[in-house]
Amino acid sequence: MNTGILIVAHAPLASALRACVLHVYPEADAGVLALDVLPNESTEVTQSSARRLLAQLHTADALVLTDMFGATPCNVAQKMVDGIHAKLVAGVNLPMLLRTVNYRHEPLDLLVARALAGGAQCIMQVAVSAPQNQARKSNDHHHHDHQQ
Repeated sequence: MNTGILIVAHAPLASALRACVLHVYPEADAGVLALDVLPNESTEVTQSSARRLLAQLHTADALVLTDMFGATPCNVAQKMVDGIHAKLVAGVNLPMLLRTVNYRHEPLDLLVARALAGGAQCIMQVAVSAPQNQARKSNDHHHHDHQQ
């Protein structure tokens, strides 16, 4: 049986991440749910909504992913996963989520490790321009580099 995945994040991030995942894995529709935490909603209402969604997953194991440690979505999720067979990971990003959905058939502890690795491995600086001192083509005689 697959692990259920619940995304709890500031609105509209949770729904947007779920939509991206379902674009790649449309068959995961019932196994990946999202809760957008609204700015003026009480934590009690948010926690009740999160528990309802967790029950809708109909799985023995659940992975709860939140956007930011210490913020309301994470705090609500932390209270919710106490005492049940679920794991909580903060700092969700799309690569992390795609990896968890792809490997959702694996045991929960291994899935957490894959989530952490997938999220971290896909964070990188990407060069958007050539380095300033890159060698010019030999036929470019009229261009001069000036460093400041």
